[in-house]
Amino acid sequence: MTDYKQTLNLPKTGFPMKANLAQREPEMLERWQTADLYAARMAAHADAKHYICHDGPPYANGNIHLGHAVNKVLKDIICRSQFLNGFATPYVPGWDCHGLPIEINVEKKVGKPGVKVSAKEFRQACRDYAAKQVDGQRADFKRLGVLGEWDNPYLTMQFPYEASVIRALKEITAKGYLKQGFKPIYWCFNCQSSLADAEVEYQDKISPSVDVKFTAVNDADLTTVFAVPDAGEGPISLVIWTTTPWTLPANQAVAVNPELNYALVQVGEQRFVLAEAMVESAMARYGVEDYTALATVKGELLDKLPLQHPFLERQVPIVLGDHVTTDAGTGAVHTAPAHGEDDFRVGRKYDLSLESPVGANGVFQADLAELGGQFVFKANPAIIELLQQRGKLVQLTELQHSYPHCWRHKTPVVYRATPQWFVGMEKLAQQALATLPSINWKPAWGEERMANMLTDRPDWCISRQRAWGVPIPLFTHKDTNELHPDTINIMEDVAKQVEQQGIEAWFEYDPKPLLGDNADDYVKCTDVLDVWFDAGCSHYAVLEQRAELQSPADVYLEGSDQYRGWFQSSLLTGVAIKGESPYKNLVTHGFTVDSKGRKMSKSVGNVIAPEKILKQYGADILRLWIASTDFSGEMTVSDEILKRNADVYRRLRNTARFLLSNINDFDFDNDKLAADNMVAIDRWIVMRAYESQQEIIKDFNQCNFHAAMQKVHHFCSVELGSFYLDIIKDRQYTCKTDGTARRSAQTAMVLILEALVRWLAPVLCFTADEIWQNMPGERSSSVHLETWFTDLELGYQEGFDNVYWQQVLAIRDDVNKQIEAARKVGEIGSALDAEILIAAPADKLAVLEKIGNDELRFVFITSDANVVASETGELQVVVKKSGFVKCERCWHHRENVVKICERCEVNVSGSGEERLFV
Repeated sequence: MTDYKQTLNLPKTGFPMKANLAQREPEMLERWQTADLYAARMAAHADAKHYICHDGPPYANGNIHLGHAVNKVLKDIICRSQFLNGFATPYVPGWDCHGLPIEINVEKKVGKPGVKVSAKEFRQACRDYAAKQVDGQRADFKRLGVLGEWDNPYLTMQFPYEASVIRALKEITAKGYLKQGFKPIYWCFNCQSSLADAEVEYQDKISPSVDVKFTAVNDADLTTVFAVPDAGEGPISLVIWTTTPWTLPANQAVAVNPELNYALVQVGEQRFVLAEAMVESAMARYGVEDYTALATVKGELLDKLPLQHPFLERQVPIVLGDHVTTDAGTGAVHTAPAHGEDDFRVGRKYDLSLESPVGANGVFQADLAELGGQFVFKANPAIIELLQQRGKLVQLTELQHSYPHCWRHKTPVVYRATPQWFVGMEKLAQQALATLPSINWKPAWGEERMANMLTDRPDWCISRQRAWGVPIPLFTHKDTNELHPDTINIMEDVAKQVEQQGIEAWFEYDPKPLLGDNADDYVKCTDVLDVWFDAGCSHYAVLEQRAELQSPADVYLEGSDQYRGWFQSSLLTGVAIKGESPYKNLVTHGFTVDSKGRKMSKSVGNVIAPEKILKQYGADILRLWIASTDFSGEMTVSDEILKRNADVYRRLRNTARFLLSNINDFDFDNDKLAADNMVAIDRWIVMRAYESQQEIIKDFNQCNFHAAMQKVHHFCSVELGSFYLDIIKDRQYTCKTDGTARRSAQTAMVLILEALVRWLAPVLCFTADEIWQNMPGERSSSVHLETWFTDLELGYQEGFDNVYWQQVLAIRDDVNKQIEAARKVGEIGSALDAEILIAAPADKLAVLEKIGNDELRFVFITSDANVVASETGELQVVVKKSGFVKCERCWHHRENVVKICERCEVNVSGSGEERLFV
């Protein structure tokens, strides 16, 4: 008795259905590391053109978070997809190792420099701490499947890097961009240091809102200007409005807009001067209903008239400034040049004092009457009480408003004038703006955003009053503050020593060999560089120094916050040093948010750690979510979203498994068929793979990864899984093993799998390589050494192009609905129990008749199928249970079945059946 099961071509593969990614991926990582896969990739494309994705250095502090994972995986996808294009793709990861967060953590362990430990010991502790943080983050990034020079990354604390930063500063100094200034910059009292714009974030803050009288020194000055010498009575005051009462001790003037009209208003027994447009709202705020506007004049006529400071023995002038508006307040602005950018600018115009009684720690100087020794924010009530005692407070309320905070300490920052080093922006900003059209921006709005950041940008404060950072190696004359005339040579000499000894070389630097007898006339700078300058020089310190890299880079990719940070500092230093942007393409990704659109935050409790995802799902699921999300905006993640991505992953994995299991006996070199010998539907699916691949590659090249993955998933689930593989399953299992009909399908499946494994490789890097290891035939050791598969363009069989098969697919969907309806009511069991008669309108009849009744049943997976012309003009399907016996081998119900059907007899004992179309 024949066991016909043994005659079937049953699927067979070592590729498991269950992924077990959390367990299997570390094993694959170990294999990659043992084989030095990264080095093998570099060797494979040793003579190829380079494509450089330059790594913006994450901060070497703390565990990686989901934003880190998004950033590194996106860069890895770029490198892997460009390698498939044939490029050499060296990827040198980097870390930002200087700066305050590291100092804070080290201070907790060893104390402040100069207190419990020496400054030198403190800097070494910072270096050791940063190195440990790098090691931890490096292991986490490698676990994500990111390939790179992990054993030779760039660290901003490496001696050659530190030396390169000094040389970059030297270049910028030589070109005249560096200058010293005493102007207000963001200042954090906790850091006791200046802050860059990128180190400031905005949060809501409740501030006291006060209207304050600055009384005229001489009423006659104002009545003359208003030309009302006998009108009104009582003292005349210019009223200001401010939410920072603590800055009043530093007041040097009151600013008005020269183009606005200002009114002299009688209010009870006193007179106020307010912008005419603000009189009504101000009176409402003061609760005053009875008032009279006596006269109005242009603000320009008030210029330089003297006022009395509300509580200090100081007279201050009225000054003119275009920054004064009528958006809020009174139209008159309290001006403290030491505590505001606009105030500073108008102060320079009028030669106002930059005096401020506020120390670096935020405490008023001890000699400030009634306020000395108080912390500025806590002094607000005392200042308000002073105003009340002097009769200068018009109104007190509270205002909730957006206010700048230190991004590290989450505490309010201030503007504070201190001596600092700046990169001048007058010329540099315009030069940087001119480069923007040459850069390819993704998303396109990036160009406008950067332009807005650069337009009217203030000078860049690059000095910090900290211990851990690249020093600013300058000497200034103790009397004139002028730079030493040999500054450029001094900086190069320092750079050479730092290259060998690190930044400690500067702190121990002896200037006498270069400065000679004049050394005692010069003061050594003790400031360090802004970390954004530090990191922004990476194009100069890394891209131009490493033989495998090049500048400008092909792409910079970071989060949207880097328009204020690394994107901008890199652009400015690149333009200042070389006159060009350090990047050709700039790609921006958004932040991760939860399902409610809230930013990930420990305090909210909505953080999903990468470690948790890796343990539960594996890196490939995390990578799939990243690649499947439009990263140009906010990236929503939740357990439910990850589960959906896991479902998509399973469909992709099962597709690959089906293909693998049905080519286990196929020798491509000996068994493959030429296109002309293949079945029409097999040629169609290969051509669809070819056409899909063109679009997928385009999407990868344009960093539209979510679109690429949508196309991969659509091809696998719709055209391949739901249609083609469903149809050819019978042919694959039941046709003669080495017959043309089966070899045709296998040829198609091998070609598709060769393409599919490469489509998956940039994203599902572990799974793609696992598939590769299970594919038959001689091949390289890893899919990650391959380029795109190019042998797909077989051409459609004449008359059977994609339009034709899409029509068949649509008809099949309609027919399947009727088959399913019959199954649900119990008329049939499976579709193979059925015989169908299709009455088709002319257009659909023509489509189906091209296949013919002999092969049509295989399209619908029924035991029989016939098509006739529809008399109604509509598609009609009659489903009935077959009355014939079921074949024991193929399970089709056919006439003349003796255990097996005639078709199976031909496939088992004969030359094998012939298939033309399906």
